[in-house]
Amino acid sequence: MTITLPRQLRPGPGGCTASLAGSKGAVMELPFVNHVGVRVEQQGGGRSRCTLLVEAHHFNSAGIVHGGALFTLADTAMGAALYPTLAPGEGCATIEIKIGYFKPVVAGALVCTGEIVNRSRTVASLEACIHAGEVLVAKASGTFAVFQRKSEPAT
Repeated sequence: MTITLPRQLRPGPGGCTASLAGSKGAVMELPFVNHVGVRVEQQGGGRSRCTLLVEAHHFNSAGIVHGGALFTLADTAMGAALYPTLAPGEGCATIEIKIGYFKPVVAGALVCTGEIVNRSRTVASLEACIHAGEVLVAKASGTFAVFQRKSEPAT
């Protein structure tokens, strides 16, 4: 399944093009993730690796990377770990995430690994770790719903 984005949301030349690769070649575009600058670099086998290069728009008023940018990175990594495990016709959505912030981030590249901890037919538990170099800066755990997508109306 491919979601076609309105023209104004499509990335331009040289822009980020984050998407999730699913089972049987399904691809889901991620416009908000593109906006933030997160890149999905690896996914499969219940694991993922996403990156974020810190830029000026990621900072809060205190001069450190906004927690929402780190939260988006963790949520995306967990979703990227889960998405390829979905059967054709299935979807997933975040139910809840808990995140702990350990160290402030002021520059550089962030790497986030996501991993499925447990998966049933309708619920998955995942974890994500965000590193700046060798330093663990945040860790998240999340619960995701797994559901059968409703048929889309014919057009």
